Amino acid sequence: METREFIARRVAKEFDNGMVINLGIGLPTGAANYIPAGVKVILQTENGGLMFGPKPSRDQADPDIANAGGEPITLLPGAAAFDLSTSFCIIRGGHVDATVLGALEVDGEGNIANWQIPGKYVPGMGGGMDLLTGARRVIVALQHTDKDGQSKIRRRCQLPLSAAHAVNRIITDRAVMDVTEEGLLLREIAPGYSVSDVIAATEAELTPATDIKEMEI
Repeated sequence: METREFIARRVAKEFDNGMVINLGIGLPTGAANYIPAGVKVILQTENGGLMFGPKPSRDQADPDIANAGGEPITLLPGAAAFDLSTSFCIIRGGHVDATVLGALEVDGEGNIANWQIPGKYVPGMGGGMDLLTGARRVIVALQHTDKDGQSKIRRRCQLPLSAAHAVNRIITDRAVMDVTEEGLLLREIAPGYSVSDVIAATEAELTPATDIKEMEI
C-alpha cells in the first residue's frame, strides 16, 4: 500500500459520528476517501464548503467544485457552499471539532511548522494558523522521515512555526503519538515496525504507552 494512502486510512479512523472536520491541503484530504462505514461526518473545506465527499473520478470531476488546494471534490446531499468569510467564521468560532493538517515538522511540545518551505517562495500560511487555534482538536498527518531519512518529529521545530503548543495527535506511516504535558506518548506502531524501530527513527523523545498496539487501517 502506498504510504500516503496508509496514513490517510489511519486518519479516517479518528472520525466519529456528527463531527465537523476540516481536512488540510495535501495528504489529509485523502482521508475523505476512507471514512469508515456507518460513520457520518461533516467535512469542511476552508474555501467555503460543508459536507463534501470522496474525490471523484477524472470523468466525473467538476472544475467548479474543488477544495482549498484546487483538488476536485464531490458534494454530498445537503451540502452547502458559501463565501470565505463565512468559512472562517466557522473556524474561528470554534465550530470545527477537528482539523487534520500536514506538516514539514512537528515536535514534542506540540509545535508545528507547515507553511514555509526552505528555499522556496510562499505567499503565506493561508488558513493554517486559524485552524490550529480555532479547531477543538488538531491532528497532524505526515511521513515520519524526509527523503533523506531525517526525522520530521523533532525535539524542537527548526522552521518558522505555524502555531505553538497546538497539536494533540501525530499520525505517520510508522506510528501514532499523542502530545502530553510530559512529551510524546507512543500509542500505536505500524505493522512491520517495533517500538525500538520507531524510537530510533524519531528525534523527539518518545515514551511507549503501557497499552501500545498495532495501527489498524
